[in-house]
Amino acid sequence: LTRAFFRLALVQLHVSKIKADNLGRAQKIVKEAAGQGAKVVVLPECFNSPYGTGFFAEYAEKIPGESTQVLSEAAKECGVYLVGGSIPEEDGGKLYNTCSIFGPDGKLLVKHRKIHLFDVDVPGKIRFQESETLSPGNSLSMFETPFCKVGVGICYDIRFAELAQIYAKKGCQLLVYPGAFNMTTGPAHWELLQRGRAVDNQVYVAAASPARDESASYVAWGHSSVVSPWGEVIAKAGPEESVVYADIDLQYLADMRQQIPITTQRRNDLYSVNSVQEG
Repeated sequence: LTRAFFRLALVQLHVSKIKADNLGRAQKIVKEAAGQGAKVVVLPECFNSPYGTGFFAEYAEKIPGESTQVLSEAAKECGVYLVGGSIPEEDGGKLYNTCSIFGPDGKLLVKHRKIHLFDVDVPGKIRFQESETLSPGNSLSMFETPFCKVGVGICYDIRFAELAQIYAKKGCQLLVYPGAFNMTTGPAHWELLQRGRAVDNQVYVAAASPARDESASYVAWGHSSVVSPWGEVIAKAGPEESVVYADIDLQYLADMRQQIPITTQRRNDLYSVNSVQEG
């Protein structure tokens, strides 16, 4: 039986250069979130290591491996759906920015490799080229829960409206994006993109960032947040380490879609957004 309500937690983790510390803290905070009634818990992008092209190879792991073992155990021990932020993954000589999702039985449900790599150059502000070291994933990633279907993207994936549209069309009512925006794109677009994806698709959108660390080579914006299908920010962190909770109300989502029935009003005779290959 689908319950209309469930509690979501976003873990805005402070990420250090010591992998074991990051894993230990993540595990501890997931347990804390489960204790507060969270059924779905989301970790931030690159939660086990510093974010940067110089760090990916050094911290990369196989999946399954050390970090995903910790995630699997935490999900099982706490009985939650755990969206494992992302980690640098090594596979066949290539590196990926990868999010592993575990069910309450500790089993791996799906693995999302970031499909849009973060290659940007804003003169005088930020230049970053993930493609210098990372390869892109090639599949869309969704998973089922007793509450609703969930679509997954990582950070830069949120800029691509098509991905969110396809997830919504395939029945996802919650989209989760572990992400680390920076001090340039964060204030400008972080919240705007979440609200855009939410209101366009009449879904809940959650984005989990690492906590801000001014001493890091890449300074994350923080402000993990949850946005309702009405486009309203219903929960939001500051820049520091914290956990953000939101009650996801699927009845509210259904009501919204009835009141503003864009899903049934689409002119499929004039346009369409479709996935070319199935994940």
